[in-house]
Amino acid sequence: MTSFILSLSAFGLYLPTKQPPVKLKKIVLIIGLIIVADQTLKIWIKTHYPYGDTEITGLNWFKLFFIENKGMAWGWEFGGDWGKMILTLFRLVAVIFGTWYLGKIIKKNYSRGFIVCAALIYAGALGNLLDSMFYGMIFDESPTGDGYHYVATIFPAHGYAGFLHGRVVDMLYFPVIRDAQFPSWFPFIGGDHFDFFSPIFNIADASISVGVITLLIFQKRFFKKQTPDTHSTIETSAEISDKVQVL
Repeated sequence: MTSFILSLSAFGLYLPTKQPPVKLKKIVLIIGLIIVADQTLKIWIKTHYPYGDTEITGLNWFKLFFIENKGMAWGWEFGGDWGKMILTLFRLVAVIFGTWYLGKIIKKNYSRGFIVCAALIYAGALGNLLDSMFYGMIFDESPTGDGYHYVATIFPAHGYAGFLHGRVVDMLYFPVIRDAQFPSWFPFIGGDHFDFFSPIFNIADASISVGVITLLIFQKRFFKKQTPDTHSTIETSAEISDKVQVL
């Protein structure tokens, strides 16, 4: 997601504005609240529910469903154990760079909307990075199959994986439409069953998605180019007196 921001920035879309400066402590507060909410929900769901267990929330279209993934946001995976390590290292580099980049755009007084969106993306990346870096060491396994009813504990004698090999915890599930069927006249998929919305995600994923989608929707407002000052001052060493007539 950081590369997405940089690619647009390279084309001059993100320009400083004349708005009142955004205070760094407000951006830090936004990031901190997202991280606390994300990690609190992840730790709670992992230490209270077996893997694959569903919490009925009283709403047919929203459930808490505990799963873990080794890969990217929204459960996408990438290249096994080596892919997992590469992805975690990439996240780490992106977060380090994002820390510098946020400081830069705040200092240069970029658009307030852009700064907030960048902070949302940064917070989401950091939230999932913490899972990947530390969860394998601070939790024991959440087994499936015969261990279905086993609930993980925090700070066990031995974790389920080493540094950089932790799995990202997901739990937010919005099955708005379940077991629906495409009309028979649909090409290729006619008659197939589907669920909407099927991905299971976490607060960090949602933060990234909200930041990116908001950037795309409001980019014209966030990235409006500033009109240069048309007034100019000409310096001269000539002595001005009341004998000089200005036409």
